Amino acid sequence: MSKTVARLIVESLEAHDVDQVYCVPGESYIGLTSTMVERNSMRVVVCRHEAGAAFMAAADGRLRDRAGVVMVSRGPGLANGLVAVHSAYHDATPMVMIVGQVERKDFGRLALQEQNYSVLLGDITKQVIEVNEPEMAAEAMARAFHLAESGTPGPVAVVLPEDIFDDTTDVPVDAPRPHVAAAPRSQDVDRLMEMINKAERPLVLVGGGLMADAIRDPSVFSDLNTLAETWVLPISPTHRRPQLFDANHPNYGGYMGIRVPPALMDEMKRADLMIALGERMTDTVSQSYSFPTAPEPQLPLVHVWPDPNEVGRVWRPDLGIPASPHETIKCLLERGAPSDSARRQDWIDGLHKIHRDLLAKEWEPTTDGVNFAAIVCEVDKHLADDATVTSDAGNFGSFLHRYIGFKQTQVFLASVVGAMGSGMPMAVAAAMRRPGKQVVAFMGDGGALMMGNEIATAMQYGAAPIIIISDNAMYGTIGMHSYVRYPERAIMDGTRLTNPDFAAWARTFGAEGITISDESEVADGIAAAFAVQTKPVVVHCKTSAIQMSAWRRYERADTLP
Repeated sequence: MSKTVARLIVESLEAHDVDQVYCVPGESYIGLTSTMVERNSMRVVVCRHEAGAAFMAAADGRLRDRAGVVMVSRGPGLANGLVAVHSAYHDATPMVMIVGQVERKDFGRLALQEQNYSVLLGDITKQVIEVNEPEMAAEAMARAFHLAESGTPGPVAVVLPEDIFDDTTDVPVDAPRPHVAAAPRSQDVDRLMEMINKAERPLVLVGGGLMADAIRDPSVFSDLNTLAETWVLPISPTHRRPQLFDANHPNYGGYMGIRVPPALMDEMKRADLMIALGERMTDTVSQSYSFPTAPEPQLPLVHVWPDPNEVGRVWRPDLGIPASPHETIKCLLERGAPSDSARRQDWIDGLHKIHRDLLAKEWEPTTDGVNFAAIVCEVDKHLADDATVTSDAGNFGSFLHRYIGFKQTQVFLASVVGAMGSGMPMAVAAAMRRPGKQVVAFMGDGGALMMGNEIATAMQYGAAPIIIISDNAMYGTIGMHSYVRYPERAIMDGTRLTNPDFAAWARTFGAEGITISDESEVADGIAAAFAVQTKPVVVHCKTSAIQMSAWRRYERADTLP
C-alpha cells in the first residue's frame, strides 16, 4: 500500500520507539511535522531555539540510551543547532537530526538557505545520509538509528528535500537493527586478570560507556559494586559522570574530573595500573594528556571501550578490549577474585580518605557575594535519591563535584565537552522525560542567557525544574584562565557581564523567582525553591567572583578581571 514519505518516516520513528521529538518548526520539513501532528503518536516539542531543541534531544538520548531526535530547518536552523551536535559528537551521545533541504529541482542553484550538509556536518557527525529518492527513506532512518547507537555513539544527520515528504512509495518500514554488545575475548580476560593480580595500586576509571550499559541493564551498578568489593579495587568516575559510583562507598577512589586537586592527583599518580572501563579518554580526563601521558602512558593502561577504532587512537594501551564494559565486568566476576585481593585495601583507604576530606562541607565566606559552596551544600540536603541534576559549563560546576555526594540512583546530565547553554534545555528534557521526579539545573549567568529562554518550553509543556543561577557578573572560567596565565594583565573588562534580575526574569515567563543575596538567606531560599513543585522556579544567587572555583580564589580583589 502506497504511503507518503512523511508517513513512512513517522512510522519508522514509531518502530524505533520514538515517542518525543524536539524542533523549532521550519518550512523545509513542514510536510513531516504536519503528518506527525495528524497521526498524534508522538509528542512534537516546540522549542525556542534550535540549539535548545538539539540539547534536549541529546539529554533524551542519554536518559534512554536511544538516539534522541531533533528536527531542524535548512541553513540558519541547522547552524543554530550545531553547538549541540558538536557536543553530542564529542560526548558520544546518540542523536538523529532530521534536516530539511531545498527542493530537488533547485539543487546546486544556491537556493534560499541551501548548503552542502555532507561538507558542513562531516566533521561533527558519524554520518550524513541524504535521501533524494522516496524508496531510500525507511532504510535511511533505520541506518541512522543504528549508526547513532552503535560503537562509539554519536549524532547522525538525515537530510530530506522539502518536496520529498508528499511523494508516495510502496517501500515498507525498515525494522530496527538489534543492539549488538561485544564481549571480550577469553584471552583478553585472562590477561586483564593477570594485570590486576599483579598490581598493588590499580586505579579503575569508569565513564560514559558504562552509563550507556546501565540504562539498558540496571544490574550494571550492582555488578560494578561487587567487582569493586570482591576484587578490592578503587573506582573513580570520570569528568561529568559523577553518578557512576556512590560517592560514599568505601571503594570510591576520587573523582577524575577536570583539574583534579593536587592532594588527590599526587596520590593517584602512585598507581601502577590504570583501567579505563567505559571511558573514551580525553584531554579533560587525562589532565591534559599528562595522566596517562600520551601517546605512551607512564603506567600500564587497559582501555575497555565498545569501538575498536577508539581503542589505541591516542594512547597505546598495554591491553585494548573493544567490548561492552558491562560484559567485561561480568567476565571478571565469573572468573572470581584472587585470594590475596585484600592486600590492596590500604591503597583504597588512602584514596578514599583524600576523597572524603575533599567532599567535606567546608568553605570560607566571601565579601563580594555568596560563596557558591553555601548554595550547593544546601541544595545537596534536599536532593532526592532519584533526582536528575543538570549542569551548564563553567567554573560554578566545580562546586557540584566538590560538595555533592552523587549516588548511582541519581542522574547527571551535562555537556562533557563544555558547551555553554546546555543546562536549561537538558533540565527541561529531563523534567519531561521523568515527570514527577526532581530535576535541578545549575548554571552560570553566562549560560543562563544563552539558552535560558527554554524556560518557556518548560512552561508550555508543564515541566517544573528547579534552576539555580550563579550570578557573579562575569564569565568566571575565562576570568580565571586570564588571571592564571597572564597575571600582569588581570585588570581588564574582557569577561565582565551586566545581568538582569533573574528572579524577575523568571516571573515574566510565569515561573517562580527567588533571590539570594546573602549567606543568611541560603537555607530559606533553597527550601522555598524545593517547595515549588508545579512550575519552574529560578533561584537567582548573587555569588562571589573572588571565589573563582571550588578550589581557588583571586588573591587580591583588585586584580579581578
